[in-house]
Amino acid sequence: MQFISEDDLQTFEGWARYQCLDLSSQEELETWRGVFDEMRQRSSGSPKVGLMKLKPTPGEYRYAVAVRDAGLWLALWIRRSPKGEFFILKPSADGSDVHASYHLDGTLHLKSDGGKALRPQKRQPLIGAFRGAETLISFAGYGPKGVGAICDPTSFSGVVEIPPGILGPRNGQITVDLVEPNCEPASFPWTQIACRKVFHDIVPWVVVTVGSCG
Repeated sequence: MQFISEDDLQTFEGWARYQCLDLSSQEELETWRGVFDEMRQRSSGSPKVGLMKLKPTPGEYRYAVAVRDAGLWLALWIRRSPKGEFFILKPSADGSDVHASYHLDGTLHLKSDGGKALRPQKRQPLIGAFRGAETLISFAGYGPKGVGAICDPTSFSGVVEIPPGILGPRNGQITVDLVEPNCEPASFPWTQIACRKVFHDIVPWVVVTVGSCG
């Protein structure tokens, strides 16, 4: 699949490729160009997130995935609370709130804009011995420069820094797994793994994988 970057979406040609539009007729071309121009006008005034201001909290661990592209842009971050629960969050400039949470009793939630995107799932509890591996999320669809969430590495326990050309509006995915020490993450249909990092600060370990599934 041809990579389409968020910069490509700023041009009519790149946006049309992303939308898989049929522009064979002049009428279709003019119609879709009008839609694109209107969309660009609306988005031009959209605010950026800016610097993520995260205060230190005793007993809390944070891990970030960030894209280095004329700055360091936060794509996703994981929070392990002092209580021992996990939260995976995607910064957004439009106020949407897409996140996953894994609670002590083993309940996994995926929520979007205050509602439940999927029915809660039951996984193994986070109390007592953790065995094997659990995949928490697989998130796709990224435009970190457009969102404009600046990643300050000093705010995180660890950062997975990746180059441009891997995560985009339709390309690339990030998975987050919890694993028993020295255990492999759960199987996933990767066609290419660009980066994988294991954080050993706590048990279960946190494994972050960035790649593509075709």
